[in-house]
Amino acid sequence: MAPALPRVGRRTVEALLAANAKDLGERSLVLVHGQYATGAPPRFTVTLDGEARRVHVRDEASVLGVVAALHEHRSAAASSDVLVVTTGVDDEQLGWDVRGRAVRRKTLTVENAEVVLQRFGATALDPRMYRERWLLEALVEAEPAEDGWPRVGGVLTRDAALRALTAERLGLRAVHGASGQDGQVTLDADTLLAWSRTPAGPRRFAELGATERGELKKWLAEVAGPAVPVLLSLAEAGLGHDALPLGLLGAALRDPAAQPDTVLALGGLFGQVMPRRSELAVFTDAVEGTLTRWIADARTSQDARRRVDAVLDRADELADKAGLTPGLTASRFLPSSFTAQLRRTVAEARRSPAAGEAALADLLGHALAGLRPDHVQAAETAVRVARWLSDREPAVTGVAAAVRAHVSDWGWVDRALTVLWAGDPDGDLETGRDLRALYEQARERRQRLDQGFALRLAAWAAHATAQHPDGCLVVENVLDTVVRPLTGQAAPLLLVLDGMSSAVAAQLGEEAERDGWREIVPRPEPGETPARLAAVSMLPSVTRVSRASLLAGEAAGGGQSAETSGFTAFWKRRRKDAALFHKAAIGGEAGHALSHDLMTTLASDAVVGVVLNTIDEALENGRHGRGTTWSLADVTHLRELLAAARSYGRPVVLVADHGHVLERGSRFDGPTAAADGAESARWRTGDAVGEGEIAVRGPRVREGGGAVILPWREDIRYTGRRAGYHGGASLAEVTVPVLVLLPAGEETPKDWVPLPRELSTPDWWRTNVTRDEPASAAVPAEAPAVPSPARRTAPSGSAPTTDARPSARTEAAPPVAESLGSTVVSSEVYAAQKEYVRKAPEAKVVAAVVDALVTAGGTMSPAALAAAISATGRVRRNIEGFVATVQRLLNVEGYPVLGFIDGGHAVKLDVPLLREQFLPKPKDDEADEQTDEPAGRGEEKA
Repeated sequence: MAPALPRVGRRTVEALLAANAKDLGERSLVLVHGQYATGAPPRFTVTLDGEARRVHVRDEASVLGVVAALHEHRSAAASSDVLVVTTGVDDEQLGWDVRGRAVRRKTLTVENAEVVLQRFGATALDPRMYRERWLLEALVEAEPAEDGWPRVGGVLTRDAALRALTAERLGLRAVHGASGQDGQVTLDADTLLAWSRTPAGPRRFAELGATERGELKKWLAEVAGPAVPVLLSLAEAGLGHDALPLGLLGAALRDPAAQPDTVLALGGLFGQVMPRRSELAVFTDAVEGTLTRWIADARTSQDARRRVDAVLDRADELADKAGLTPGLTASRFLPSSFTAQLRRTVAEARRSPAAGEAALADLLGHALAGLRPDHVQAAETAVRVARWLSDREPAVTGVAAAVRAHVSDWGWVDRALTVLWAGDPDGDLETGRDLRALYEQARERRQRLDQGFALRLAAWAAHATAQHPDGCLVVENVLDTVVRPLTGQAAPLLLVLDGMSSAVAAQLGEEAERDGWREIVPRPEPGETPARLAAVSMLPSVTRVSRASLLAGEAAGGGQSAETSGFTAFWKRRRKDAALFHKAAIGGEAGHALSHDLMTTLASDAVVGVVLNTIDEALENGRHGRGTTWSLADVTHLRELLAAARSYGRPVVLVADHGHVLERGSRFDGPTAAADGAESARWRTGDAVGEGEIAVRGPRVREGGGAVILPWREDIRYTGRRAGYHGGASLAEVTVPVLVLLPAGEETPKDWVPLPRELSTPDWWRTNVTRDEPASAAVPAEAPAVPSPARRTAPSGSAPTTDARPSARTEAAPPVAESLGSTVVSSEVYAAQKEYVRKAPEAKVVAAVVDALVTAGGTMSPAALAAAISATGRVRRNIEGFVATVQRLLNVEGYPVLGFIDGGHAVKLDVPLLREQFLPKPKDDEADEQTDEPAGRGEEKA
């Protein structure tokens, strides 16, 4: 049998024409030994010596065919047209009559090396390429139709040729993110794993010849890593699209004690491609590394989120079909394992806080934790509530102490209860059952506090006045006690958030801190600890009397006109201009967030007050639904007002007029308690006091002729159902949170001190981390350490004690030699990580971050961490971006050594994981040895 003719494509023809351009001036026939590729264009135009010439290609198998093609061309084609005839007929058969009209008077032989040289514009080829016929043939055949091969202008190296061939054969240029800044395709495991998810990518590889597949697989293993051969073997077997899901399932064999059934089930999924255990481990590591990066992208991109979900859902589907799901509950990636770990966290929290914390640590290490903040919030809240319940039950000792305890502790319980009440975001029955059990237990304890407070409130209200508040900050004294002292530097902006409870204030305060605001409080007496401010509302705790009294600076009642006149009169008596804005006067015209009058007043020296009704209206109308969080953006105009205050250098006072309780679970639209004299949802007049109610009378009672009946139980209401209510005697309604905020970097006024988040957050709320002190972290006397979040021994519900809080100062000592931070930044692992981070922070700055977090017990607020960094001389204004950079340095292979927790309101350092990644302990020789012995199916497969 005659040997097969060389296949000739358009690019080969173009290369031959370019090589013989001079001869084509006299002759228009080119004879080529070979067969023109099926599907290649029979006519096209090329440029030869600056002239565009039309090319006609004919494939003829006989002398007569060649002669006929020549005659047809001479009679029909233009004089400048070129005829190319590919044929297997030898020169002797063609005769001189035909050959005499052809270029070089003979049939040209295709030299692939010459064609490749010409098509790449190279001056020479890598000598190794002459010995690899498959490579030269592939390069001739695979040249891109549009732009051709890239021009190299020098020696075409084997690696450059293989890189170009791989990109074209596999279609890598179509893979998102595959091209680097120089336009070249990046050949690594990330790119190839992403390629495996493209519609036609794996099939393109499978359709190549066996020799070419084998050689490409061998070369890619050298340049892209040892995981690639497994991936390409899956592509050959038609399993390429499932390569990532299968790689995740390979984690089932990480356990040396994996059951034979697990090995067989996994072998069934991989089929004949099943690699050895060591090869599978490498492939699984590569897949997990790629998915870790994809998941990071998915936090800000919906397309990336869909890509991640598709892989993980498919992995779960395959695991379920193969019966592998029970053995993969410890997986860091599968949605089913996330659900299992969430269930375990909540169930363990019910058993004990320590068990819940251990399970929570596993959950936070799951790769999906960052994509499922609502689920993580539910788990963290369950553990937090378990901690609170494990402490000694607090007692109410007085109104002043109770209100302070509520804003600093018990109000956070209310915040947690809202999350527990909402249940599991996915509606998982098992998780929901355990969340409800924790809710009921904590709700009972909170209700006992409300009962004790109501009794104290009734006794206190009988005689308390603004002049004699018995140690309390009352709402009508907030202007004089809190706002007026701030007028010494710049006129303050008073933002009245109608209905803001302590739970909501805690959330808004955290976000304000992240937005670059610092909370400040009056300097405490010697021996006392700074704490968030809280006032006592008027009674009943309704807008008409509490807000009017707040804004007038004295006991008052009325609507907007009374509030405005009272506000301006208060400041006029103190020789200050003032203006108060309500509702329609706040918003601006098209293109302006705030009204012209409001902005003009903010630019003046007047004290400005703004009343924001969003929270109260949301409770009235149910707009917030079952939402568990409030953000600055949720309160209409709040973020814009804060920005305006920052630009004018104004301090901001966020204050409520009263709080609220939430509707939780009533199935009836009507009142839950039938009573005469009902004036509002949460107060009434009359003489008979029912269960869950308290009779209150005295100078602070501004309705009902000075005597009213108030419910202290949150499930009592005298009107129809709404999302929330106010007016009663519960702590959540009567406590008025007061937050004083300064833009970060502004000088703290005289007699005021900062209140870092470590001091405004109860200990049980913060995630516990095993304390791990630096080796020799000496702290100079002039720079007190960052407060430690170690839990207090005093009962969390009792009034704050002098020794219950750590130091108010938040500046950490700079790292010293031999500290953990210094050791980390001196390690080889850190040096390797730094190679991949552009503009990495100085080593001393990263060491300061590590040491500050270690000193603080592993967790710090962003503001406190920024203060710690300032000790190095590098104050970071964009702390979130800085932490993201340090994460790239410390989170080796995507493991969460450093990251944000608590919805981004705290920075956490996993100290044990940090040590494991950067300071590995010596292992026994036996532990270091990895077996390549196959397991399961015979001697060859795992």
